[in-house]
Amino acid sequence: MKALGKEVTIVMIEDDEGHARLIEKNVRRAGVNNEIVPFTNGGEALDYILGPDRSGVVSADRYLLILLDLNLPDMSGIDILEKVKTNPNTRRLPVVILTTTDDEGEIQRCYDLGANVYITKPVDYDSFANAIRQLGLFFAVMQVP
Repeated sequence: MKALGKEVTIVMIEDDEGHARLIEKNVRRAGVNNEIVPFTNGGEALDYILGPDRSGVVSADRYLLILLDLNLPDMSGIDILEKVKTNPNTRRLPVVILTTTDDEGEIQRCYDLGANVYITKPVDYDSFANAIRQLGLFFAVMQVP
């Protein structure tokens, strides 16, 4: 998966080790061999995505795809989504929500905040593979800001 010839890095924010393994296995089975950078808590993930100063400048020229669990030990995934999508340097990064919640209000809130895809776990292989393929299309049309 590339964006305008640049390699895309997958940032996986998931605190459940079993889910993380399942997600990675499904990503690989979908034929995606990109680097996966795993995080088990939101603070460390935000340091990576937005930088320790939270300016987002560190990601201005990076192509990241964020796989985000909503239920994290240190903060809500919705907070992370909001911080990524309101930062001018990262707001165009695609974010896939992966969560055990199928609460309509929460799903709507994620889309309102700019989530690209919302997938309920446990991950059904076919819908997951399809979502990964769709994300490849997002990257194909993504423009460099």
